[in-house]
Amino acid sequence: MILTDLRSLDSPGGASAQLGPLRVLIVDDSKAQRMMLTMSLSRWGYEVDEAASGEDALIACQAVVYDIILSDWMMNGMSGLELCAAFRALGREGYAYFILLTSKSEKTEIAKGLEAGADDFLTKPVSADELRARLRAGERIVGMHKELVQKNHLLGKTLAELQRAQEMVDRDLIEARKLQQNLVRERFRDWGHGAATLFLRTSGHVGGDLAGFFELDPTHVALYSVDVSGHGVASAMMTARLAGYLSAAAPDQNIALQRRADGRFDALPPEEVAARFNRTMLEDLQVDQYFTMVYAQVDLLSGAVALVQAGHPYPLILRRDGRIDRLGDGGLPIGLLGDALHERVTAQLYPGDRLFLLSDGLTECPSPQGDELGDDGLEALIRKNSGLDSAQLLDALIWDLAAHMGSEDFRDDVSGLLFDYRG
Repeated sequence: MILTDLRSLDSPGGASAQLGPLRVLIVDDSKAQRMMLTMSLSRWGYEVDEAASGEDALIACQAVVYDIILSDWMMNGMSGLELCAAFRALGREGYAYFILLTSKSEKTEIAKGLEAGADDFLTKPVSADELRARLRAGERIVGMHKELVQKNHLLGKTLAELQRAQEMVDRDLIEARKLQQNLVRERFRDWGHGAATLFLRTSGHVGGDLAGFFELDPTHVALYSVDVSGHGVASAMMTARLAGYLSAAAPDQNIALQRRADGRFDALPPEEVAARFNRTMLEDLQVDQYFTMVYAQVDLLSGAVALVQAGHPYPLILRRDGRIDRLGDGGLPIGLLGDALHERVTAQLYPGDRLFLLSDGLTECPSPQGDELGDDGLEALIRKNSGLDSAQLLDALIWDLAAHMGSEDFRDDVSGLLFDYRG
């Protein structure tokens, strides 16, 4: 007899209540042994099928997903060991716990069974308690595998949904980038006595840098360079808002202009523009962001410059003779302190001089070793390319910056403005 005292254990529930009854395949060329095992396992709550040979069992496994396979080792034709190896080779998604019934107890024979893919062994004659314990062990393994498969399916579905969502976000960000680029419609303007050239390169889909110009009156122009704190969509939305505050197309909304009684507009001094921006950020917008800025006004006839520096890199004047002058004393960013004061800085441009307003994406650009370019490094690059016209000079700055970093994928937005004064 293979079985001993099986009928004494009649309690149901051999399968997990959460997973439902497990399906067991009993494989034995002895009809009597199959019958006794089937009766006992059925009473324990399992769904049981039988196979009289290894060949029949393999055919059944190709049609039905079994949770546990209980097979005799020694059978006519295909042995239990051969059945186990052939079953594992099927590569079914569901895992089946394979138990071999055997009278073999040698370690070498057990090793062969493990190599063939068996999970457990029962020595004949089989104790009912031991069989029940091994089935319970198999039930736990199968249950964990099923749960893992379900979680993997759920994870795959979630990842697919996230991928679709990311694709939608990417498409939206691409459109947002186009809109942001359109905030600076003009990259070049020539007023005769002077000309402005802009460049803007974001480190991601959208960025927080802004540069531009507008006319204050026929003989005065305003130039600005802005860098909003942070990166991404929030910074890009703030730059869009700031672009509206510095737009020549909507003078009523332009924070640098003030309407007179006759309907015309006067230009506010740079320090008042900074104060207005500070009040707007802290009292009206009430956001957690701040921004740095250089705002300059240039007299096209005389070359006089008046500006404020609010936490932005130093404005630079490249003189006609190759000297470089730094302007400003740093100043506090806009939107940090309510009582922040920004002093007016004045300078004089002469024919052939160039005024640079550049973001910190240039000065803070790191090398592969982590060394920032710095103010001195930036000035060295400007001197190196000073013989080029403005558009070519700005392109050369970008190329040299990429060479300094060892990559064209800048970690921060890079932007700025170059104003050529002709007099």
